[in-house]
Amino acid sequence: MSDHRLSTPGSPTRSTRSLRPPQLGDGLNLSPLSPRRKKKVVYTDRFIPNRTGVDLQAAFSLTMDDFQTPPNPNRSAENDIEHRREEEANLNFNTVLKNELFGDNVPQTASLKTLTKPRPSTAGSGTSNENSQSGSSQNQRTPPRSPSRGMLGTPSSRDSQSLRTPKKANLFTYQSPSKGRPSHLDLQSQLYSLSPVRPDSQRFLLSPQKKQRNVLKVPVCCLDAPDLADDFYLNLVDWGSQDVLAVGLKSLVYLWNSLSGSVTTLCDLGDDVVTSLAWVGAGTHLAVGTQSGLVEIWDATTCKCTRTMTGHASRAASLAWNEHVLSSGSRDRSILHRDVRVPEHYIQRIQAHKQEVCGLKWNVEENKLALGSNDNRVLVWDGLNTTPIHKFEEHTAAVKAMAWSPHLRGILATGGGTADRRIKVWNTITGAKTQDIDTGSQVCNMLWLKNSNEIVLSHGFSKHQIAIWKYPTMEQVASLTGHSFRVLHLAMSPDGQTIVSGAGDETLRFWNVFDKNKSAHSNPSALLDAFMQLR
Repeated sequence: MSDHRLSTPGSPTRSTRSLRPPQLGDGLNLSPLSPRRKKKVVYTDRFIPNRTGVDLQAAFSLTMDDFQTPPNPNRSAENDIEHRREEEANLNFNTVLKNELFGDNVPQTASLKTLTKPRPSTAGSGTSNENSQSGSSQNQRTPPRSPSRGMLGTPSSRDSQSLRTPKKANLFTYQSPSKGRPSHLDLQSQLYSLSPVRPDSQRFLLSPQKKQRNVLKVPVCCLDAPDLADDFYLNLVDWGSQDVLAVGLKSLVYLWNSLSGSVTTLCDLGDDVVTSLAWVGAGTHLAVGTQSGLVEIWDATTCKCTRTMTGHASRAASLAWNEHVLSSGSRDRSILHRDVRVPEHYIQRIQAHKQEVCGLKWNVEENKLALGSNDNRVLVWDGLNTTPIHKFEEHTAAVKAMAWSPHLRGILATGGGTADRRIKVWNTITGAKTQDIDTGSQVCNMLWLKNSNEIVLSHGFSKHQIAIWKYPTMEQVASLTGHSFRVLHLAMSPDGQTIVSGAGDETLRFWNVFDKNKSAHSNPSALLDAFMQLR
């Protein structure tokens, strides 16, 4: 048996684009006798109007509410991200255009009172903001405005009740720029400005903008993984703290060293099949669950089995370490807690689920265990107690994908299968549900990034992609595609920069989801280096 079954596949051939001669209807006038038609002039608002007048067409479009495209459930995640960016750019341009077109000369509310019946204002009413209705309000820059100024559609609090219907406003109530000028000289006015842009627009354009999260959408490496099982309930990929990736392929377990790129065979189970893998915290030993229900512990340095433990009557599909305690979940619906320091095969048996236990995640810092099962339930346990502290039963499909937040205390994210397709975030301290999002696809696995407060999901039917979601806004940051089968396996490198995904297409793909800060690469100062050498 060869020790190098993980290999880099060949690059696909590049297809050529077909060319065709221009046809009628392509916008070409091929007849010399046909009369020339005058081109239709299309007026748009993509310009800054002059200060001496007003463009009525642009003013009319600005008096209306900002156009918001209704959400399309059939639109892909990639197109949805591009749509939100385009919508944000349009809103920013509309803001600058309103400042340039109207400035401090906004149509008075007196003429609007004849069109709408005023309502009595309530004390403490805040300023209304139309931009807050859009889905990208978190990424928009709000321009500063003085109390005496305002943009059309964003009135002050005293006029918020009288401007309920801006669509009925009279456009001809616009005042000339000379009537609204302050009598005193203001250093921030246009008289002392060298720029033709109004001060409000200058402040808006110069205000800092939140940098977009850029994720490389092409895998940095791809390895062949023949015989990688296409089974939703198995966990066959794990990345240890020693930067070694373990992969289970039928009866074999391979170790891939990311530093050297070498591949070695850890073990061959013969007639048995690998069903789950889990590295110990130190990254020196690997726990291997098998189809027969055995759990073996292998030394990755010497490639020798140090211990074999029994207790399960069926396959052990999930494993998780909590320091010296190894927990295993099986198809026999039981969970066994094993203390590797004692000779007993297990110290506690829990029989709380009605079907196979396929999800198992320890929160080592808080000593809490989350269990997901094929019975659609999620149970949370405090240490090795015999009674769960929480039972979450809102999922409508098997729960395998689970992840504890490394940034917030007691936050657990769970994902459901094909019939559910939702991710739910729970506060295990209070027992409350904080988020509930429909992903539109089967959730197979889940990770919580270490370097940013983001959740990585791997999907099965029918998108076969990897999605990154921002927490707690739950906005999708990126969508990574490339697998042709459902992405069942997911693991993260020790530094938190790279994730590896495994799918039924028998490939492993590596993605750079986070880059280190420049400060992390900077060399320490010479003075600090000398001080450390003296110590």
